Amino acid sequence: MPEQRVITAAQAICEATDIAMAADPSVIVMGEGVADPKAIFGTTANLLDKYGADRVVELPLAENGFTGIAIGAAINGLRPIIVHQRVEFCLLAMEQLVNNAAKMHYVSNGAHRVPLVVRMIVGRGWGQGPAHSQSLEVLFAHVPGLKVVMPASAQDAKGMLLAAITDDSPVVFIEHRWMHYVKGHVPTGNTPISLDGPAKLHSGDDVTVVSNSYLTLETIQAVEALSAAGVQVDHFDLRVIRPLNVTAIVESVRRTGRLVTVDTGFTTYGVGAEIVSRVMEQCCLQMKAAPRRIGLPEHPTPSSRSLAATFYARSPDIAATIAETVGLDAGRVAALREQLTAGRESVPLDIPHPSFQGPF
Repeated sequence: MPEQRVITAAQAICEATDIAMAADPSVIVMGEGVADPKAIFGTTANLLDKYGADRVVELPLAENGFTGIAIGAAINGLRPIIVHQRVEFCLLAMEQLVNNAAKMHYVSNGAHRVPLVVRMIVGRGWGQGPAHSQSLEVLFAHVPGLKVVMPASAQDAKGMLLAAITDDSPVVFIEHRWMHYVKGHVPTGNTPISLDGPAKLHSGDDVTVVSNSYLTLETIQAVEALSAAGVQVDHFDLRVIRPLNVTAIVESVRRTGRLVTVDTGFTTYGVGAEIVSRVMEQCCLQMKAAPRRIGLPEHPTPSSRSLAATFYARSPDIAATIAETVGLDAGRVAALREQLTAGRESVPLDIPHPSFQGPF
């Protein structure tokens, strides 16, 4: 068997965009920083040189305005990809996304479609705090008419972006900034992955765990430690936030009787809350323990390192919550925490742990 190619998720996103632009002249890229030398974590590198300023369009600080332009372009036959370097920038365009892009097909009785991809970056890093480190994916997932995708691997980043670009509905493609550095085996060529929901990463009979985006990588580490301790986890990477497909998750919980959700966003009103609600509607009588939700606490994202250290869930927290759900005693839970914490103190808080760089 030939050796599989390994690239980063950022390279995979750039490659997907390049493939789509080469295959279809109606695909254009728009945003603040798409033509910058840093190329938005490298995800738009060399596209301007290859396709020119007519198709790789650097835009001013006018998010609501250029989102409206992109929606109009999509209605008239183009397939724009808008790029926001921060999810917070897209908040200025919510009116356009919620009242125009999401509703256009419905209010036109099917006469109009909006084949638009809105890339945005969420998550922690560099102490950027309350206004630049948020994970607000649930705001977009709340809106009928939008599809919302959150890949956790390089292969999914490429394949799901390719699928999003060819989709006739508006797709919000959300990238955790630490996901860009993840390496993985990514096939060459035009290899779309359909936007159809969770992927099972690990099989087990003791507890069902559902994670998304970067926290899937933290959860993988927790699941490996739990497996060595004798706890077998049915682990799903959610991948698609809307439309939310919980069929495989429900089937798993009916077998395990336990559920833990691991969410990059806030715990209250979060993606995990919706998963728990849907599962409990169908599995209430099969539950062996109360479901648990892991997510962000009830206050704005801190800039302070000392506060950030306890704000974000990490693999020791995830493993401990899962272990408590299956009924491990306090001593074994503490041992799991200690095992997963060892070695992390030397890694700065605002960069990904080296073990999460893949390949996955």
